[in-house]
Amino acid sequence: MSSAKTLYLIDAYAIIFRAYFAFSRNPLINSKGLNVSAISGFTSTLVDLLQNDKPTHLVVVADAPGGSFRTQDYDLYKANRQETPEDIKLAMPYIRKIVEGFNIPLLEIAGYEADDVIGTIAKKAAADGFEVYMVTPDKDFGQLVEENIKIYKPASGKNPKQILGVAEIQERWEIESPLQVIDILGLMGDAVDNIPGIPGVGEKTAIKLIKEFGSVENLIKNVDQLSGKLFEKVSENAEQAIMSKHLATIVTDVPCEYLPETYIIEPVNREMLSALFVELEFRTLGRRILGDEYSVNQAPPQKMEVAPTAAGQLNLFGIAPAPEAQIHQQILATKEAIGKNIDNTDHQYFLVNTAEDCQKLLEQLLQQNVVCFDTETTNIDPLQAELVGIAFAWKATEAYYVNCDAKNTSTFVAILKAFFENEKISKVGQNIKYDLLVLQNYDIAVKGILEDTMIAHYLIEPEMRHNMNFLAETYLGYSPVSIETLIGKKGKKQLSMRDVSPEKVKEYAAEDADITWQLHEKFALLVKDKVLANLYENVEMPLVGVLAAMEAEGVKIDVPFLQAYSETLGKEINDIQVRVYHLAGISFNLDSPKQVGEVLFDRMKIPYQGKKTKTGQYVTDEAKLQELAAQSHEIAEQMLRYRSLSKLKNTYVDALPQLINSQTQRIHTSFNQAVTSTGRLSSNNPNLQNIPIRTEEGREIRKAFIARNQDYCLLSADYSQIELRIMAALSEDQSMISDFQHGLDIHTATAAKVFGVSLDEVDSAMRRKAKMVNFGIIYGISAFGLSQRLGISRSEAADIIQAYFTQYPGIKNFMQQSVEKAREQGFAETILGRRRYLKDIHSKNATVRSFAERNAINMPIQGSAADMIKMAMIHIQAQLQKEKMLSKMILQVHDELLFDVYKPELADLRSLVTDKMENALPLAVPIKVESGIGENWLDAH
Repeated sequence: MSSAKTLYLIDAYAIIFRAYFAFSRNPLINSKGLNVSAISGFTSTLVDLLQNDKPTHLVVVADAPGGSFRTQDYDLYKANRQETPEDIKLAMPYIRKIVEGFNIPLLEIAGYEADDVIGTIAKKAAADGFEVYMVTPDKDFGQLVEENIKIYKPASGKNPKQILGVAEIQERWEIESPLQVIDILGLMGDAVDNIPGIPGVGEKTAIKLIKEFGSVENLIKNVDQLSGKLFEKVSENAEQAIMSKHLATIVTDVPCEYLPETYIIEPVNREMLSALFVELEFRTLGRRILGDEYSVNQAPPQKMEVAPTAAGQLNLFGIAPAPEAQIHQQILATKEAIGKNIDNTDHQYFLVNTAEDCQKLLEQLLQQNVVCFDTETTNIDPLQAELVGIAFAWKATEAYYVNCDAKNTSTFVAILKAFFENEKISKVGQNIKYDLLVLQNYDIAVKGILEDTMIAHYLIEPEMRHNMNFLAETYLGYSPVSIETLIGKKGKKQLSMRDVSPEKVKEYAAEDADITWQLHEKFALLVKDKVLANLYENVEMPLVGVLAAMEAEGVKIDVPFLQAYSETLGKEINDIQVRVYHLAGISFNLDSPKQVGEVLFDRMKIPYQGKKTKTGQYVTDEAKLQELAAQSHEIAEQMLRYRSLSKLKNTYVDALPQLINSQTQRIHTSFNQAVTSTGRLSSNNPNLQNIPIRTEEGREIRKAFIARNQDYCLLSADYSQIELRIMAALSEDQSMISDFQHGLDIHTATAAKVFGVSLDEVDSAMRRKAKMVNFGIIYGISAFGLSQRLGISRSEAADIIQAYFTQYPGIKNFMQQSVEKAREQGFAETILGRRRYLKDIHSKNATVRSFAERNAINMPIQGSAADMIKMAMIHIQAQLQKEKMLSKMILQVHDELLFDVYKPELADLRSLVTDKMENALPLAVPIKVESGIGENWLDAH
């Protein structure tokens, strides 16, 4: 750096809004129902600056309430801005307190925006010898850049931080001076701030005009040099352009004091930040800032009292809590005092080390109605894990740990088998599926009613985290012993649990069982709701055993086929590379977006339309390449194919053989039951839900999944158009119900109605449009979205949607009623009562609210489909076991089930599967299942 003094000026609201919307699809919600996305994102950015860039001086600047002089000059300024999301309003008091806790000044000057204050301080500081960095993603700040004033764009997602100086601004805008950014903004306007600019003049034209004329004023003076439409636009809107330039100008003479001595970085107020982070439930972030001694469960400082108000109570900082849904209130009512851990909490944990003591433990276990247990192992993969020990608990603060070393494991397991296989005793666990699979390795089939705290919490709060440490800290105010204190951090030097003394493992493992037992007692009260109880007892918990059996079974993979296919793909990928190099006239890295952009748009001079990335690169994503391919640019077509085939080869074809279990010689995917908020299952290692099936090359991967031997074949059973059938049933639309009842192809029937033709007159183009509408409606597709997907005008798309709702009025009513119901209840629910809480359904911000409204419509449909296939899986597995069939259910992917079928059982199994799937959740609409058989998955599908 050119100066020993570095001043960082943070544009508070720009960072806050960016952080909030970055988490819009998966917001960070704490146990009080407060959305902490903006608070966490802002604080993380602040810490990154302090720890990585180490400024000597720092100031946070925010917009003052009441607007600025620009509103007085132009009353429509920012008139189109949507209401600030409620979550940001609730976050701001916390952010102000966090800034205070860091001992950083927060500047707000009435009548001016943060941009103006930053501009004023930046100019004064630069003149005072500072190297100034304006921390913001806002493009408007480019006008302020000079030798010692730069824009600092914080890292975002995969994009690293970016420093923009004079050269970068000149290159970005193709200008001679950063001040000309104002002229470009004056011409192109700003839709966000409602700066009008010149209608019809976009960024590309504005840059061209400023390159030629230098300024807005000079352009207007020489307007006669323009011709055609551009002459008319500039002539008619000259005054508006001057006013827009004025509005876009950041003033640098705000009447604010310049006090650099107050900007010096000071030590943080640890007490204040610690209390704040406890309130917000910031675990990792708190430890990052305050060190390992910080715990989210430490008691707040006694001197910081809660101040009562007429509306109830404020928190420690005088901040009113966020409005909480009823379920949150129930949870909060069950919470205990925070600050507990193994060192300050009375407990009795016993080590069982002999066969005699293990027999005594068994006698106690057999006297219980419900027992919590937890296995300690050598591996996170249950099928490759060896037992290190087993912990048991059936009352709070008391637990037993059975130490299973190499000598006594078989003895202890044989003794405890009588407990595990006792059907009269209920077993409790946290992610109990893992424990079932581990014990299965030792020939133990766990019987009796199963309970799982992870699953219970998933139903109570589907959008929150469900790991034991989080649950213990949130609901018990207890911080469990970290496994890293036993085996060290991840890496080559990390120990195995076998390397740790039994006495230490006892404290860790027994605590796990004890805490899980306490959580079970808490959640049992919260799941008493009859709807949640039905889902828990009759859907989710019975499914645990089904998934465990499927994971244990696994599926056989045809490795020679994958090896041959890898070679085929590799050759085609190489051929594509050669073709691309020929078309480009140069060799380059096809996997580098930067190089791809430079070749396409700089070297080949393909016209570029649209914005560049945050780092100033050309956009070369799939959408952009498809746009170019549609314009008959062959190189874009080749690039799309290159990327598609490379992903297939790397992600699946080459990766699948590496996942084969060395003992079973099969792939054992792990099904995730508590991840998606709609109730759908997901999977990993490998992720079978994402195997591409829309392309021929993608479908070929399914050939690698084969029957176990020549006596078996694969059976695939797939729900036909299940979401549309559920939508028809829920909406009670008689027209669509009738189409399904008469066995019509729904997309053809829809096309006939929408386009006003007979079924025989529907062509492929009509059916394609109808299909897009049918599936798009479920996800709240707009006329714009439909026009983009179908390549038609927005007006035509709007006409199609209007015709659709005319023909299917029940669908429109269902959509409206779903949103209204969600507004009343605060959640959307499936047929079986699975809930998704929609806290933004009342938001005044249209973008945030519309996302919640789409979920209100989609959740009952997609969630009910998830419930339906889960019910089918439970019934099918029960029948397979009852009839002691050799055939196995091995995979579930979206609306499809895959079976490894003993050929003599094929006819009976096919009938069984079809019956259980079609009658899993009876509806007014007939449910149809399509099935197929084959030696591999592709042939069966």
